[in-house]
Amino acid sequence: MIEVEVVGVRIELPSNQPLVLLKEISGPKHLPIWIGAPEASAIAFVQQGIVPPRPMTHDLLVDVVAAAGRAITEVRITSVEDTVYHAELVLDDGTTVESRASDALAVALRVPCSIFCADEVLLAAGVEIAEAEGDGEDGEASDEKQETAEKELLQFREFLADVEPEDFER
Repeated sequence: MIEVEVVGVRIELPSNQPLVLLKEISGPKHLPIWIGAPEASAIAFVQQGIVPPRPMTHDLLVDVVAAAGRAITEVRITSVEDTVYHAELVLDDGTTVESRASDALAVALRVPCSIFCADEVLLAAGVEIAEAEGDGEDGEASDEKQETAEKELLQFREFLADVEPEDFER
């Protein structure tokens, strides 16, 4: 298992499909995982420090686990099958609970706890993104990066503003 961190939520263009981007803590690989809008919101909220007036589903899960006297110690991205990522929550007594990767990541950010990715998943689906780090950038490149990030955030907010409950009916 390789430890990763959540870089953030992005919108893939032109499809406007949200994805969460993970990055190896001690390496150059990134792992993009396409997710649904509700999970994207849940992840973005916690990253931006937004606390909803009432607990969201992921907050509720964390609270229930704590009320049961347990703690979530880590999250593992365990496999990918046909672009579907599988994960598990690991409790302090060693119990594991299967989860969708997007839900596991939303929970991990709320606990907070470490996130690990199976080596074979990162090998199969990981990508190297040029200039992912800010080291050595001059001011102009840094300004462009900030401007791009602001545009992505604006696009994501516009996407969230247009989401209707009917969009999630199956």
